[in-house]
Amino acid sequence: MTVAVAHNASKLSQDVLAEAVREAAMRGTSLVLIHAVDAIDGDLEAALKVRLDEDLATVVAERGLAAVEWTLLPAPGSDVADAVLAAAEKADAELLVIGARKRSPVGKALLGSVAQTLILEASLPVLVVKKV
Repeated sequence: MTVAVAHNASKLSQDVLAEAVREAAMRGTSLVLIHAVDAIDGDLEAALKVRLDEDLATVVAERGLAAVEWTLLPAPGSDVADAVLAAAEKADAELLVIGARKRSPVGKALLGSVAQTLILEASLPVLVVKKV
C-alpha cells in the first residue's frame, strides 16, 4: 500500500506535498505522485521528476519532515478526476491527498470541481488540504 497525492503546480502544492509526506511517513509507506497529463511524454516526465525531487526536498527540509521514497505516476486522460482515480487504484493507494481552493457560489453552480468529484467518487479515503 502507498499514499497517493494528486499533484499540480499551484500555490497550494507545497502544503499538499507536505501533508502527503507526513501521511506516508506516519504510515511507514511510500508516496506516489499522480500528475494528470494529456499524454505521456518521456521528456516531460523526466523534467517533472527533477522538479518534483527538488520540491519534495524543499518541503522535507523546510518543514522538518522525514524523507520518504516516492515515484511519479503520470495519469493520462482528458478527464482529470477520472485519470487521478484510475492512477490511485493502479498504485493500490490506501489514501489520496488532494488540494482544494475556495470557489465562489457562481463558480460552484456553473463549473464542476475536480476536488469535489474526487471526494465523492473515490473508493478510498481522501485527505483534502486547503489554504486557510
